[in-house]
Amino acid sequence: KMSFVSRETANAANIYNEMLKDKECTIFLTLAGSTSAAGCMNIYKDLVKYNMVDAIVATGASIVDMDFFEALGFKHYQGSQYEDDTLLRDHYIDRIYDTFIRENDLQFCDNVIADIADQLEDRPYTSREFISHMGSYLSSGNARKSGSLVQTAFEKEVPVFCPAFTDSSAGMGLVIHQEKNPKKHLIIDSVRDFRELTEIKIKSQSSGLFMIGGGVPKNFVQDTVVCAELLGKNVDMHKYAIQITVADSRDGACSSSTLKEASSWGKVNVTKEQMVFAEATSVLPLIA
Repeated sequence: KMSFVSRETANAANIYNEMLKDKECTIFLTLAGSTSAAGCMNIYKDLVKYNMVDAIVATGASIVDMDFFEALGFKHYQGSQYEDDTLLRDHYIDRIYDTFIRENDLQFCDNVIADIADQLEDRPYTSREFISHMGSYLSSGNARKSGSLVQTAFEKEVPVFCPAFTDSSAGMGLVIHQEKNPKKHLIIDSVRDFRELTEIKIKSQSSGLFMIGGGVPKNFVQDTVVCAELLGKNVDMHKYAIQITVADSRDGACSSSTLKEASSWGKVNVTKEQMVFAEATSVLPLIA
């Protein structure tokens, strides 16, 4: 019964509850930005653990540089956005707004990705397949921190897609892998990623989107409706949609369009949609 962002947040929570009550609904969680490093990792893990999410589409950084990174035993540290960045660089410390990580730790993560790739057959893999192998690696006794999103998703058989997988620590690791194995190495097939995600949409009676930020993950999952149509399949638009974003629509973007704009493309039904214009770490815990 409040106003502004409070009412938007409440309406988003009500729509999410409707998704959860709809037994035919496949719920897609999309992640962009640095909310995992900012403290929301356990929320995303719990959404998977308690069957509140059926598939995830994320940036590579959210899955690898933040979540898998901590599963290996490394940490994000409270810092300040006002620190001298030249001084941080001198000490090999990377800054994510007001959070710090050690560059040497991140490079260790790069090399673990390379080691995982070295053990796999030299063929094309989707990001979903490779992330599953990362989860298997953690689940096989290699996790220094239990309950990561990558491990939980693997154990709950929730697929995780990263359409821009190489734009992350995974990309660094896979370059190392290819450098060590110039003639026999794996590659990431992002086209098959898109096809697999579209097939999930095709097989779903209805679908809902819970989107943190926007960018590539948001557009990737919305485009499954258009792709299914091009394959000659009769699928409905995403029935439910929530987006939490600080992006502005006045520059014509809003992190790849408002939900109402997406409806003109046949991607999202506007009956059950809510834009929440807020910084995600402030409202996501309330909704979850």
